[in-house]
Amino acid sequence: MIKKRLRDDRYTLIKTTHYPYVSPDIKKRPKHKAIIGVGGNIGDVIRRFEHLYYYLERSKGVDLRESVPVLRNPPFGFLEQDDFYNTVMVLDTSMTPKELMRFLLHTEKVFGRRRTRKDGPRTLDLDILFYDAVKIDTKQLKIPHPEWMNRDSVLIPLMYLKGNK
Repeated sequence: MIKKRLRDDRYTLIKTTHYPYVSPDIKKRPKHKAIIGVGGNIGDVIRRFEHLYYYLERSKGVDLRESVPVLRNPPFGFLEQDDFYNTVMVLDTSMTPKELMRFLLHTEKVFGRRRTRKDGPRTLDLDILFYDAVKIDTKQLKIPHPEWMNRDSVLIPLMYLKGNK
């Protein structure tokens, strides 16, 4: 594991075996591209992210295209909690946005997520930040994620995506 302090000492960039990752596979990909925000601050989050990598690699309906280094950053909203670890992943998927959301919610449960309070501690948080150029604004699902541009925990990892260069 490699740690690098960013200019702002509140943030640390962490590189592990699978963060960052770029798929060497250029096979025929499913038809949709989704950028997922990944976060957590309970327990060994880095290890959990590594397990998430393998979980996604084995999952049908998603193909992990890319991940970026993990960012350690202070919490927002509810401040009386441990720092968060955040990253983003690019997935190719044949799922619709609603199917992908259900898959991500199920994945959170598999990794022990319990919703106790808004912006509270969590083992794993998975958010659809973007899904192709789709815009959805329903009670259950908002794409793009409504707060993505207000969160360093999203903006900093997004800067490391290879597909954006």
